[in-house]
Amino acid sequence: MQLNGLIAAPHTPFHADHSLNTDAVAPLAAHLAANGVNGVFVAGTTGECQSLTTGERGELFQAWGEAARANGLTFIAHVGHNCLPDGRTLVEAAQVAGADAIGAMAPTFFKPEDAADLVDWFSRLVASVPGLPFYFYDIPPMTGVNIDTTELVQRAAERIDGFVGVKYTNNDRDQLRAILALPNHSPDMLWGCDEELLDGLGLGCAGAVGSSYNFAAPLYHPILKAHAEGDMETAQLWQSRSVAVIDALKARGYMEHAKAVMSLVGVDCGPARSPLGQLTNEDKESLRDELAALGFFDWVGA
Repeated sequence: MQLNGLIAAPHTPFHADHSLNTDAVAPLAAHLAANGVNGVFVAGTTGECQSLTTGERGELFQAWGEAARANGLTFIAHVGHNCLPDGRTLVEAAQVAGADAIGAMAPTFFKPEDAADLVDWFSRLVASVPGLPFYFYDIPPMTGVNIDTTELVQRAAERIDGFVGVKYTNNDRDQLRAILALPNHSPDMLWGCDEELLDGLGLGCAGAVGSSYNFAAPLYHPILKAHAEGDMETAQLWQSRSVAVIDALKARGYMEHAKAVMSLVGVDCGPARSPLGQLTNEDKESLRDELAALGFFDWVGA
């Protein structure tokens, strides 16, 4: 399996009372497809997986399975969990929903000691779905698990039938180079840092998973095109615009404000769940004004 282009990490839609809103999945999928996104990585960090019940994640997979098929999107279901039986339930739910692939981050409370431990965990997690493409979601800043991913790739290729690659949200560039240079291995390395997409492309990643592709995909297509054509000046210009938008959101509290931007581009995903911050109408208006002053709405055609 080799994914290319932009893969959105979609927000999980909630009603105003913070209950799950699967009715909002179809319009979100249509929005992503219309903006040139190739796939979705569902119920990961941006999808607030740690704030969802196992049952809610299963409902979300079912909704996305239908919406992804209807809109020609590749559907990757994140099945990572701290509890192995719950994780296995999610694996089965993803398969039933028709996921094209699954992915999982490392357990985040009782943590694996090394790559061997983590591969053993993953092999148990996905044992019921041999051959279903599987990605390791490598995100040390969130999980606190910083293992040798180069070793994991080699071990996973031997132990897990469906292992295809890594969603690489890891700051270690040298490790990524080492993985891509492995003899007899060609893992699909999905870049996971939106504001540094150009770096990922330069290192050899063909696909990228990101949260800002939900609301700013048109800002990234010029980067992909310019990089492919060797026009680094244009690529860097558009990358700098991405950095400006993401920096503005980070300064306010990235996750909840990124979700609020969805309503500003016409796809309301509702609020974030606590403990993420809750925005007032004044907060949203202030956000709109700041993004407008940057030129964001012109850049994305909203």
